[in-house]
Amino acid sequence: MPKVRHYADLLAILAGFMWLVVYWSISLSARIGSVEPTLASLLLLGTMVLVSFVHRPIRVMLRRYRVRKRRTEMWMHILALPLTLAFLMAVLIENLIAPMNGQHKMLLFNIVATAGWLVFVVTLLIKLALHHIHCRRKARG
Repeated sequence: MPKVRHYADLLAILAGFMWLVVYWSISLSARIGSVEPTLASLLLLGTMVLVSFVHRPIRVMLRRYRVRKRRTEMWMHILALPLTLAFLMAVLIENLIAPMNGQHKMLLFNIVATAGWLVFVVTLLIKLALHHIHCRRKARG
């Protein structure tokens, strides 16, 4: 069971990282005025999705409950909460400081999504450390 938990955590971290790469590539594409970074990141993401559907051990592992649960937690950290926070922050910044264009709003979302992903990774590391401490105490006594 713990091995499934570690795989689920690793897959969720990697999936979150790949989506962050896509988000940041969109900002980079808007900044430089070219679609190549976004196309490259989407190609990389598509390759990962294709491998995960074709490679049987990964496909079987992705069906497990813990993997789906971890990926849902990851989406909450890198999409749902950052979208809400970035929207509220953009409204405040526009009303109090200066108007923002689409590139600035996307950059704000990327920063908040990256912070959310880092919080997700740190949370998983803390859960892993607590799990190891609990297992060691159980083995001793």
